[in-house]
Amino acid sequence: MISYSNWSVLTVSFLVVLYLALGGVTLSAVLHLVGAQWRYEIRRLAVSLFALFPLAFVLLIILLVGGEKTFPWLSTATEHGHHLPAWHNYTFLVTRQVLGMLAVMTIFWVFIKRQEVSDRSKEDQQRFHNIANWIPYTFVLYGTMIAWDFEMTLVPSWHSAIYGMQHFISNFNMFMAFLVTWIYVLNTRGKLVRPVEDYVYNYLAQMMFAFTLLFIYTFFAQYLVIWYPNLPNEVDRVMGMQNGDYSVLWWSMITLKFIIPFTVLAMRPSRHSPPIILTVAASIIVGTLFERYVWISGVNGTGTMPVFAVLVIVPVLAVIGFLLVRRMMARSHLIKV
Repeated sequence: MISYSNWSVLTVSFLVVLYLALGGVTLSAVLHLVGAQWRYEIRRLAVSLFALFPLAFVLLIILLVGGEKTFPWLSTATEHGHHLPAWHNYTFLVTRQVLGMLAVMTIFWVFIKRQEVSDRSKEDQQRFHNIANWIPYTFVLYGTMIAWDFEMTLVPSWHSAIYGMQHFISNFNMFMAFLVTWIYVLNTRGKLVRPVEDYVYNYLAQMMFAFTLLFIYTFFAQYLVIWYPNLPNEVDRVMGMQNGDYSVLWWSMITLKFIIPFTVLAMRPSRHSPPIILTVAASIIVGTLFERYVWISGVNGTGTMPVFAVLVIVPVLAVIGFLLVRRMMARSHLIKV
């Protein structure tokens, strides 16, 4: 039987794949709404990550079928009702997760199709703008639901009013780090039909810096109100992650997601150096993986390092994701085939 520590790798993989798929369309919509001219350099590349949604949907179904392996509280639910509020009735949970992802996929697909013809006429521009207005709301609401179901309520008595925000801010910063790395690799290897201009790295670095500050703000705001009252049903989970079997991952996450990005990107020359930006991006990505795994697997402060699952599951999913995105980019004539 697969241990919870190993099964948690699958949950983390689902969240990573999902937020990469969500991030591309969300970034393109936000850049359009604020009138950023550099959006034309990356918007088609960014939305190509929509191709990861089918993989995310398959992972979601596996996790929901897994039931008690994915949600530890389900094994102790009472016969006539769950020990969580009615919102977390398992039938309702499965229904909203499946329908929620299908709804998001539909809205994001409409955005992509309207973006493709947005310059055709004023009417097309207006229709594109209308759907773009809905994307940030969709991202926030759906990301909050994902945060509650797959992380926050894994411990039924634990809750935080700011956790949803911390979750999707952290994951969007991971997406930004992945995007800048992905663009750099495609650019330097000459794979793009139309290479991305070098100044874009600076803009992406500025956004990574901004989201690093947002991440540490939401993290500390949550940590402070939990630590200060020192209520057992709230502080025990955090102290378990901080001082338990995954304490190394916890403190590494703080270093990788805040200390390194903040100290490096706060210096202007660093934001104009692609090699330095890539180093910071790698730090954010690894730190986010540690963060997601600790919150999911370390619910009781105990667990073992999932070496087998990491060596088996992650490479397989990475290859599948690469092939899906590569196929969509080829069909969109973004890369040289």
